[in-house]
Amino acid sequence: MAKMSLLLCLLLFACTSLTSQNFPSLNISVASEPPTLDWNLATDNVSYQILNQLMEGLTAFDENLKPTPAIAQSWKISPDGKIYTFYLNPNYRWSDGKPVTAHDFVYSWTRLLDPKTAAEYAYYLFDVEGAQEFNQDKLKDATQLGFKALNAHTLEVRLHKPIVFFPSLTTFMVTFPLRQDIVEQHGSHWTDPKNIQTCGPYQLQEWWHQYRLQLKTNPHYGGLPKPKIEKLRIYVVQDPSTTLALYESGQLDIALLPPIALSQYRHHPELISQTKLRGYYLGFNIRKSPVHDVRIRRALSMALDKSPLPQILKGGEQITSAWIPPGLLGYEENAGIRFDPEQAKALLAEASSKSLPPLTLVFNSDPLNKKIAEWAQAQWKKHLNLNVELENQEWKSYLAQLAQDPPALFRLGWGADYPDPDNFMNLFTQYSGNNHTGWKNPQYDTLIAQAAVEKDVQKRIQAYHQAQKLLLEDQTVIIPLFIATQNILVKKSVRNFKPLPLDFVYYKLVSKDN
Repeated sequence: MAKMSLLLCLLLFACTSLTSQNFPSLNISVASEPPTLDWNLATDNVSYQILNQLMEGLTAFDENLKPTPAIAQSWKISPDGKIYTFYLNPNYRWSDGKPVTAHDFVYSWTRLLDPKTAAEYAYYLFDVEGAQEFNQDKLKDATQLGFKALNAHTLEVRLHKPIVFFPSLTTFMVTFPLRQDIVEQHGSHWTDPKNIQTCGPYQLQEWWHQYRLQLKTNPHYGGLPKPKIEKLRIYVVQDPSTTLALYESGQLDIALLPPIALSQYRHHPELISQTKLRGYYLGFNIRKSPVHDVRIRRALSMALDKSPLPQILKGGEQITSAWIPPGLLGYEENAGIRFDPEQAKALLAEASSKSLPPLTLVFNSDPLNKKIAEWAQAQWKKHLNLNVELENQEWKSYLAQLAQDPPALFRLGWGADYPDPDNFMNLFTQYSGNNHTGWKNPQYDTLIAQAAVEKDVQKRIQAYHQAQKLLLEDQTVIIPLFIATQNILVKKSVRNFKPLPLDFVYYKLVSKDN
């Protein structure tokens, strides 16, 4: 099957090159079809990578992950830190030439928070006055929300509390502006290439589902620098070995290196290796049997010996028992549960006098996920004599199940949307739309809320330590496994390719030699 896919891809790539040789273009790949390009609804990293080329927010990150002006050319903060006033750059235009206005932000943010939208990331703006109440249908009047357009190019935002990292939030896709007229005219088809209007460096020219998206430069783009590559061709290639073969044959300019090939390419001059702000974990839906019992969750966590994982994964991943990753404030090396098979057996025996009901680990189809699932399955069999079944699903279907009816035991990863521990810890608050565990703990929520506004660094760290203990040890809602590393092959002809640890690249910075 892989060979057939490779032949098909090579043929299609060859046909493409014959018709596009006069255009400076860059060929890259993603591992799956983006589930959506509706930036209010997107939650996954594939959509995130593409939307960061099509759109921009009030701010954007620099190389040091500091938020810098983008659509907002400047902003001021009230003395109490609760009111932000953003002044928009009048040069920004949508791809049809219409100006980007503060009203486009008001529409987008209102739509994100509207309970009828059912956006999983609605909680992202809950620090804005009225946002949580509106999303929970307790506030009916959208004009009472804590943001408004003072005029076409001035946006005022009122917060409940002085969030120190608020400008970083406005780099993220769900906060991008949106055209009300486009959504209302085209309904669910507003993201089709013939309908969508974007204000980033690129616009969507073509979307051949399950095969390729093509982006071309937005002639009205108002930001800097202007993109140097005229066309980005983004191929959907699920098999990592096929991706590598396409790179080696010159059909891709940039490719993720499969972990299994790292030893062969470790000293390759075209290899870039980078630790990401991205954690990988196993999660429990604590509303389902048998993992509704914390003793069973703790037993499953204690029975996992993670020490073989680096050799299994081969990609330079860093094993961890903590949830806040290294490099962020609050990282605690000793947080979480350690391998203790004897204690795990005792807990399991205490919790289950009879045999456990069947348990299945569900994951999305991917060679890496399959390896990890098989490793966990073997560990639970070896240390607990427990039979755990495995089930894999296609990415889009998997996301749908997580949103509607999460399995008792599932795998997920989480990459930072902004470089602050809040972004990892608020994931498991009861109001988070991305919390698929069913866990609701008011004490945890209070700690996260306090940490977000705490100016004393040591007190902030202490709050995160207490919260991690609740999440990982006392309640064992998730089992952190490792921090991801990305290994990327980049052709020498590609210049200024700088992946951020947030798991995306601003391709407007990239150039390519002829």
